[in-house]
This record gives sequence, structure tokens and C-alpha cells, in this order.
Amino acid sequence: MTGQSFALFDTAIGRCGIAWGARGICGVQLPEASEARTRARLMRRYPDAREALPPPQVRHAIEAIAALLAGQPTDLSAVALDMDDVPDFDRRVYEAARSIAAGSMLSYGELAARLGERGLARDVGQALGRNPFPIIVPCHRVLAEGGRSGGFSANGGVATKLRLLTIERARTSDAPTLFDGDGAFGFALKPKVQRRT
Repeated sequence: MTGQSFALFDTAIGRCGIAWGARGICGVQLPEASEARTRARLMRRYPDAREALPPPQVRHAIEAIAALLAGQPTDLSAVALDMDDVPDFDRRVYEAARSIAAGSMLSYGELAARLGERGLARDVGQALGRNPFPIIVPCHRVLAEGGRSGGFSANGGVATKLRLLTIERARTSDAPTLFDGDGAFGFALKPKVQRRT
């Protein structure tokens, strides 16, 4: 496909990438171990794309992604996606996943049920594993049965998935989070007292 462009941009979790064409966003790349690796991954996925300054609609998407990753409640459901090369089932999964609000979670089975395909939880998981639009299509908000994390194909795997959920203040377990109470773990933090020796 020709006419695609890409750009890298800073977020609270590192330098991300985004690719776009005339029909909308083609893909989002979460941070790799270095900026060079993030750029290389984008260039492998979109070999004909050229690095460019994002047009206004793409800049808006970048700003919204960065805001969400900084912990601000942000709705990305209006970001235009180019799904021309996405299989029909995957497209349906992505559209359903986009309806999951920040801080909320569904299981693969629950998402399959929303599609009217109760028995296809595994297929839903596989489609999400191929998601070219992470964050815009919030695959990190879909877990395995019983609240287990399930997989995550981005750099860092499940740890990245849990980090994204923590940023969104999603309740992934009964353990206290940094956002509970007055400080870490529900109690006010006290300054360390240095002892003289």
C-alpha cells in the first residue's frame, strides 16, 4: 500500500509510533526497548511508509493517546481507523473492544458474547493478539476468565498490559494500588527519617 506515513511521539510509557494513510490510522506501535527499535518495528510493518509530520487528525489522535497514557480519562472511539486490510471477524472484535471504557475490563468470553459468538473466546483472544491499533483498540482491557491477565503481544507482555490497566485505574486485583486512599497502598506516605550514626 502506498501513501502511508508514520511518526514517533512521546508518552508517559515511552516513545510510541503511529502510522496513517488517506483512510485513517493504519497502526499504533507501543514502545520497544529503544526509539530505534520502535522505528524499525514500524518500518517493518509499513515498509512503504515515510516518516512525516502528522496532519491535524493524526495529531489529535496522538494527543489523545498521550493523554490516556498519562492517566487522563480520554475517549478514543472517534479516531478514524483504516481497517481495509483487517479480516471481517477481527474488525468486529476491534469495534466491540472500542466500546470498553477506560478503567473497565471484559473477559474474552464476554467480548465474544457481545459479538453473538459465545463459543469463540479463543478466537477473540487471537484477534486481539493481532491488533494493529493498541490503545485506540484497547485490547489491554480484555482479560481471561476469572480476572486472569491473559496474554499481551506488545513489548513487555503481560507486565505492560497490567501497567496500562493501572494507569487507567482499573481494578485488576484486590491488592491496594497507588491510587487508593491518601497515598500508596491506602495510607499517607511519611517522609523517611535519616538516622545519624
